[in-house]
Amino acid sequence: MTVPDPIVSGAVNLRDVGGLPAGGAVTRHGVLYRSGNLARLDEVGTRALAGLHLRRIIDLRADDEVRNEPSRIAGIDVVTQRVPLFLGSVESFFRDDISLDEMYRRLVEDSSRGVVDVVRGILADQPVLVHCTVGKDRTGVTVALTLAAAGVDAEAVVADYARTEGLLPPDRNRQVVELLRKMHPEAVHLEDLATRSPAPVMRALLEEVAQRYGSAAEYLRAHGLSDDEVHELRRVLLQPT
Repeated sequence: MTVPDPIVSGAVNLRDVGGLPAGGAVTRHGVLYRSGNLARLDEVGTRALAGLHLRRIIDLRADDEVRNEPSRIAGIDVVTQRVPLFLGSVESFFRDDISLDEMYRRLVEDSSRGVVDVVRGILADQPVLVHCTVGKDRTGVTVALTLAAAGVDAEAVVADYARTEGLLPPDRNRQVVELLRKMHPEAVHLEDLATRSPAPVMRALLEEVAQRYGSAAEYLRAHGLSDDEVHELRRVLLQPT
């Protein structure tokens, strides 16, 4: 059954990852949410977010991002877990003009401990929301690895990641690209980094993780997650169809 995305005014790219096929199971609704930042919530949006009854919010942003755009969640009784994932600034990716593939490869290898911390946060409390600034890259990769490790079908993981591109407001994209283009006029990968979530990029990342580690679950095990925690992840996220 398809459940509409929650409407939380001021939140970008917020959605429930329930309903994804996982062999003979499906991901539960109302357990794991993902989004961009919560810095532009209005009063109505804050009430709507409270209505999701979140017990934990996992913020993947760096200190400067949190300082410049603090979450508007005052009055919501929720645990906030900080797991900054990028080693280096967001701006550096635009300056160095790296591809999405390379950014994701670095995230998987350089921030593996943080990815495991996010998974443990998901296990600690539900419902849980994982977010970064746009909900595209750090959130996209971390949620994809989490879903894949739980046994969600690979193409369903890819499709969930790819949804982001259609959920980012066109006006936001235009303004961001214009600003970044003034700063980095020669950058080749700028629009991909700022606005796109191409299915082939996530498909290639999952395939690379499988080639290197055997599976997303084995990737998490290789970086400290226990067998019991992997089993618990599947119990928490999945239900029989």
